[in-house]
Amino acid sequence: MAVVVRDYDEAIAFYTNALGFDLREDTPQGDEKRWVTVAPPGSKETAILLAKADSPEQEARIGDQTGGRVGLFLNTDDFARDHTHMLEHGVKFLEEPRHEPYGTVAVFADLYGNRWDLIEPRDQ
Repeated sequence: MAVVVRDYDEAIAFYTNALGFDLREDTPQGDEKRWVTVAPPGSKETAILLAKADSPEQEARIGDQTGGRVGLFLNTDDFARDHTHMLEHGVKFLEEPRHEPYGTVAVFADLYGNRWDLIEPRDQ
């Protein structure tokens, strides 16, 4: 999955510090392009490509890749721990945590405004 970003370094800082993701790869590709991937700790197959916008059309999509809907989902085995960490690192939650039949969830915005669900599934 790719997330369009404004700047590689600010995106890496947000995803690794505020969300606690691991930086998996940061390889120069020439012409100021880089192949940058981040992933939640322990993730074996899932990663996000941080793709720097390189056209006005792509720049227009930064922060609104899903038309204002939640489009990304971050599962956790400890909602309280991760929610607290994220708040301490300036992550903006758009609602208070709520308990649903499927688990505990709250919507947050990433550095650019893309909406995510932080979810601890009920079966954890």
